[in-house]
Amino acid sequence: MAPNALDRARRKAYLRLLPLLGVCYMVAYVDRTNVALAKLTMARDLPAFNSEVLGLGAGLFFLGYFLLEIPGSLLVERWSARHWICRIMITWGFTAAATALVRTPAQFYAVRFLLGLAEAGFFPGVIVFLTHWFPGRDRARALAWFLIATPVAQIISPKISNALLQINSGPAAGGMTAEAGLHGWQWMYIFWGLPAVVLGLAVWYFLPDRPRDARWLSPDECAALEEELAAEKAGRAGRLRMTLRQAFANPKVLLLACAYFCSTTGTYGIEFFLPSILQRWYSLKLDAITWLVILPPALALVGQLFTGWNSDRTKERCLHAVVPMILAVLALGLAPFTQGHLPLTIVCFMVAFTGLKSYQPAFWSLPTLFLTDTAAAGSIGLINSIGNLGGFLGPTLFGRIDKLTGSFVGGIYFICGAMAICATIILSLQVGRRDPRPPT
Repeated sequence: MAPNALDRARRKAYLRLLPLLGVCYMVAYVDRTNVALAKLTMARDLPAFNSEVLGLGAGLFFLGYFLLEIPGSLLVERWSARHWICRIMITWGFTAAATALVRTPAQFYAVRFLLGLAEAGFFPGVIVFLTHWFPGRDRARALAWFLIATPVAQIISPKISNALLQINSGPAAGGMTAEAGLHGWQWMYIFWGLPAVVLGLAVWYFLPDRPRDARWLSPDECAALEEELAAEKAGRAGRLRMTLRQAFANPKVLLLACAYFCSTTGTYGIEFFLPSILQRWYSLKLDAITWLVILPPALALVGQLFTGWNSDRTKERCLHAVVPMILAVLALGLAPFTQGHLPLTIVCFMVAFTGLKSYQPAFWSLPTLFLTDTAAAGSIGLINSIGNLGGFLGPTLFGRIDKLTGSFVGGIYFICGAMAICATIILSLQVGRRDPRPPT
């Protein structure tokens, strides 16, 4: 039987929107996290760049990010995702490339803060944008396809970055000599920054704000999708209507922000320091490290897609967010005991990464279960802005604990505690439990 107009529109939305948004997020994620690999060679050219400097600089990104998150998500709801995301990508691309110019910790801190300002609003803006296109039955799956950009970025970028980092190692180390007076870590920042500018122009030309703006939808497809979204929105508004101020004061919104704060504390603490952990525990060379750091996100990619698919299939969100986080806590807590056994260490980090990534499609489906329109957009921005301050706390404390103790173990257990709090909060909210209706 031929698909009806709504099904055709849904399929086209998946194929037309998610690849472009996914590539944008992939480049953004590389630009915010590639300092983890760059640090391994930056410290050779800039001796002041130790773990504490790396951690603080990595974290300052999220302070800048915090300031414009809510305005950015509201602009997407009230104005235009296409215009706002285009602006974001062009400014962050140039700022990311400018990291190649830093020479002192102070300069590094300034550029990282400005990079956060430049990128702010992208992630919550996309979350809001997807509510303009995907009904509730598709939302976790659509989020999963968007969110796999982060593990894809972590799979693709290490070997490319490794090749660029070799430029400053010289022939004696098996690498290349510096070109145009720049070292490898500088070329790496430039290489990953400029594609964001090109993608910003692509967003301007190819990203329609709503179904009615899409030339690639036929009139009946556009009408069917708009009607589905409008009916869903009317149903939610009938149950609960909030102003933006009421949404910001809603305990569920504040607790979701707290939960996301704890999870990002763990996510970025581990992501920024995994290469350093492997280097210290096993004295590995850069080439080996960039192969090994690919394995955790490879498994996480599969976990994200499965969680998004199964969450939509069962109409259950809560446990699909909690169970992956608990698995991450257990795996990460076991990691220090595997020191000296590289395969076991990698397995622990693979499971931990999978849990930290797989909870997200279900988690980001929770706010739209009880909020609509401006309240939903602003609350998503609030949750993301407060939550991403954990991206400051995690790397900063991780680096500080390492400096004080000379070990990564204390930082690992601090992160385990943060993730356990995240799982506890989500479970206690009892939002997004299984729909009593049979799955479709």
